Amino acid sequence: MPGFAVIDFETTGLFAGGNHRVIEVAVVHLSAAGQIEGQWETLINPGRDLGRQDIHRVRAADVMNAPTFAEVAPQLVALLDGRVVVAHNAAFDLRFLLAELARAGYPVTEPVISLCTMQLARDFLAGTGRSLADCCAAYDIDLVGAHRASVDTYATAQLLSNYILGAADLILWADALDRAAAYRWPTLPVPERPWYARPKFATEQTASAFLERISVRLPEITGPAEHQDYLALLDRCLLDRKLSVHEAQALVQLAEELGLSRHRCELLHGEYFAALARIAWADGVLTTDEMADLVDVANLLDISADARGAALDQPEPAVVVVASAHFELHLGDLVVLTGEMMRPRSDWESELLARGFAPKSAVTKKVTLLVAADPDSLSGKARKARDYGIPIVGEAALARLAGVFPLR
Repeated sequence: MPGFAVIDFETTGLFAGGNHRVIEVAVVHLSAAGQIEGQWETLINPGRDLGRQDIHRVRAADVMNAPTFAEVAPQLVALLDGRVVVAHNAAFDLRFLLAELARAGYPVTEPVISLCTMQLARDFLAGTGRSLADCCAAYDIDLVGAHRASVDTYATAQLLSNYILGAADLILWADALDRAAAYRWPTLPVPERPWYARPKFATEQTASAFLERISVRLPEITGPAEHQDYLALLDRCLLDRKLSVHEAQALVQLAEELGLSRHRCELLHGEYFAALARIAWADGVLTTDEMADLVDVANLLDISADARGAALDQPEPAVVVVASAHFELHLGDLVVLTGEMMRPRSDWESELLARGFAPKSAVTKKVTLLVAADPDSLSGKARKARDYGIPIVGEAALARLAGVFPLR
């Protein structure tokens, strides 16, 4: 008998039948005797914002190049075929599995043969809490990094293994194993893509990463107009003092369209930083906040330590003008919010209204700013804002631009 397939999904929310989607799946194979045989994991691009990112810690940048559920479904079904599907709170994971398969055009008509380690805890861990953490603690199973599909799945597999080894007789599992072996999943002839595991470490986007994608052109034929176009986009991208993957891609694309070389872009980054330093020094005083702001920009643009020190200590005469360095919100400006924010969206809307701005629910060309829980958001609003050239910033930037006290 093939055994068990332990699964776990990370999702954008709790409701599989609505707009919420799967963003990560992991599978662990367990033999009928409880031995771990293999494990697989992938992120999934849901084509929408990622919901409570503070829980699952998946960034929009992480899933931009990930496959869709339809593209991983063939391999996922192959991994489940012939096995008992197991999850902790299986009802939740099965709802999402069936909903996603139906969206991909492959509805499952027969009940999936499954077991739930949370329900089994009533028999094997009487008197213990039902959460995965409680059940794992009873067997001293490591659960560091919970709410990552691979971590939760591997812990659940170990939990099931302890149940199997602690059972008086393997006949307890025989019925489910027999029925799973005879179960037939739908055939999925969809072209599949390689699975795409979550990166172990989140890396911040800086200039060095996207400059590598810009051509080295010699000779280069560009002039002040092209330079200003690039600087204007760079200024907009750094509005919230963060550089999203989408923004980095936009800079690469514009540099290619304008015929700017990698070396020219590096020079323009230096000029941009020097211009910001001159603005900060305009009143003859460099405050702690201004210093911190310049350091943030220097880090994002990979400005050398020598150039950073020279610009901060003794700004050179103006070489380039950064016309939009002081982006501001003005009374009546239209602001749109998207994603699950730290502060409730209704609170932000009330705050914006009280300060004379106009929060709106839809993105149009008249909108001044889009505020996203994640500036790399994949939501429809974010996609439209990028099409219209509307700046996208996070909550902290909104607080600064709208004159609100910093977020706690």
